[in-house]
Amino acid sequence: MTVTTRNWIDVGALDDIPRLGSRVVKTPRGCVALFRNSDDEVFALDDRCPHKGGPLSAGIVHGKSVTCPLHNWVISLETGAACGADEGTTATHRVRIEAGRLLLDATSLSP
Repeated sequence: MTVTTRNWIDVGALDDIPRLGSRVVKTPRGCVALFRNSDDEVFALDDRCPHKGGPLSAGIVHGKSVTCPLHNWVISLETGAACGADEGTTATHRVRIEAGRLLLDATSLSP
């Protein structure tokens, strides 16, 4: 990872993540999953389902949600909260796109 400004880390190009796909970035805090939806919006969450810790990066992206591959929990990419009757939240991280590059907010990545 390369720090581009004081609080933002360049973690790759937008095109490194396929539409409706994900990519995992290792950070001092743990793995963060970056998700790209069909509208080219990018979201960053800890790569752990709040239910049993499943890898959200292996889930199915739909709209602004991801479905965990282990037990089909649907997690909001915007808030990290489980949807429907399920309860729990995974941490979200700020991410922005600048000149086709993905920048992850470093302030939330400390252990």
